[in-house]
Amino acid sequence: MKKRFMICTGGFFLAVIAAFIFIFNCAKAPVVQDGTWTGIGNGRNGNIEVSITVKDGKIADGKIVSEEETDFAKPAAADVMAQAVSKGNINSYDAVSGATITSKATAEAIRNALAKASGQQEKAAKVKDDSCDIVIIGAGGAGLAAAIEGVQNGAKVILLEKMGVCGGNTTSATGGMNAAETTVQKALGISDTKNQFYEDTMKGGYNKNDESLVRQMVEKAAETVDWLMGIGVDLSDVGKMAGSTNKRTHRPKGGAPVGTHMIPVLEESAVKANVDLRKNSKVLDILKDGNRASGVVVETNGQKYKIMAKAVIIATGGFGANPQMIVKYKPELKGFGTTNHKGATGDAFEWIKKFDGQLTQMDEIQTHPTVVPGNGLMITEAVRGNGAIMINRDGKRFCSEMATRDVMSKAILEQKGQTAYLVFDTGVRKSLKAIEGYVKKGLLTEGETPEALAEKLGIPAAAFADTIRNYNEIQKSGNDAEFGRKASEMPRDLSEGPYFAVEVGPAIHHTMGGIKINPAAEVLNSKNQAIPGLFAAGEVTGGVHGGNRLGGNAVADICVYGKIAADSALEFIKK
Repeated sequence: MKKRFMICTGGFFLAVIAAFIFIFNCAKAPVVQDGTWTGIGNGRNGNIEVSITVKDGKIADGKIVSEEETDFAKPAAADVMAQAVSKGNINSYDAVSGATITSKATAEAIRNALAKASGQQEKAAKVKDDSCDIVIIGAGGAGLAAAIEGVQNGAKVILLEKMGVCGGNTTSATGGMNAAETTVQKALGISDTKNQFYEDTMKGGYNKNDESLVRQMVEKAAETVDWLMGIGVDLSDVGKMAGSTNKRTHRPKGGAPVGTHMIPVLEESAVKANVDLRKNSKVLDILKDGNRASGVVVETNGQKYKIMAKAVIIATGGFGANPQMIVKYKPELKGFGTTNHKGATGDAFEWIKKFDGQLTQMDEIQTHPTVVPGNGLMITEAVRGNGAIMINRDGKRFCSEMATRDVMSKAILEQKGQTAYLVFDTGVRKSLKAIEGYVKKGLLTEGETPEALAEKLGIPAAAFADTIRNYNEIQKSGNDAEFGRKASEMPRDLSEGPYFAVEVGPAIHHTMGGIKINPAAEVLNSKNQAIPGLFAAGEVTGGVHGGNRLGGNAVADICVYGKIAADSALEFIKK
């Protein structure tokens, strides 16, 4: 009897547990109400708004209501929506290669719409004033590097990003990071010197560069490469970019784009290190206490609040997406497209006026020569570095493909239609992983032979075929008598079909001018005195690149000076 009772009570106990699990699971899975719902996600260039129709608890239909993504990225949003409708949910999806930010933002928007349908949409929490050791404005490469360096050295850091995603223009960086005398170069048997790196940078910038800033970048770049690799950034491949004497552009294995790899690694590292990262947080002003920077005014979800800080680092990027400011400083660029993300608007220049902050070389604005017309998508210089050539509508070369960006841009604008074709073969394609992204984006025109490619491009087939044959002879001899492309800049011939081409032209790419700093990344006033507690790093600053930036120097600039800004801020706080 006792045994039977125990069995009964055991069964009863199991039934209670089962009922509890059932109730608990039901509580965790709220009912998704039928109807039409909207949601918003944060894309690369702004919000992506979607509308979904729910029927019988599943997504039955959906559409993209509004977005501001590039022409290439737009189909990615539609693709993710199609996947959600096909599956009836957004539990999982395949991101579109090369448009991961847009894919992620679309999925976020759909999930937010579903949250509304299930009554889970939470009201935005009320903001309140805060304080920290260092507040950093901008979560691109420079801001993330500064934030990580700060927390690694014991500081409480708040990192503010006005966009919904981290990265800024760094996300679009493809070529890599320049550095000399690195452990990677030595392992690969590449001979290079810091002095040659310095000389190349000064020459590329027409000696308009601030020599002290260039020296600092050159001296610190190699150790910064090691620091980045220690965090998990892959910089194991080294290539050559225009204007560099030697191979010194460090990039992920196989020549993959550096930005889309680096930013997620830096963001994950920052979060793991307990950086207080706040997205959709737009800084409105920098606070001033006496003569020093003492914090910032922030707006998020329409609410304003203050963050008091012992030091402020400006890492907001350049102003390449602000056409009014571009024309103000360089009127001849009116109407030019841009490779810059939507947030590159030069907000910080207004904030430093109250400190008598100094700007420098604001008219030094670089155009990138190989940008796909109409969509702002940049084709990395590494394609030319790995052997591609440039031809005009007559099917002929017209310039050394490894000329500096300003020279190449000017040469393209002198051709018919003010665009040109970047041409390469399967051998070049195999040599650089970044090209596969262009293939997936449908940017390339393909032909089995030079003649077949010429026919598709609508250019003279015989002239183009002659150009390819002549170039192959030049490459073999190492002597480009007509245009002066060096033997070391012609690593392979163009003899392996199929052949590929993409139409390109100049667009605003990098603003070399900005806030004046010293080698300690301290912001300077009109008397060249350091403004207490105020530091800056990255494209928001001026002087590093002079009259023309060499490919690969931007990533070096932002990472080196991001770290330096944090170190200088820490030193200031100690004092």
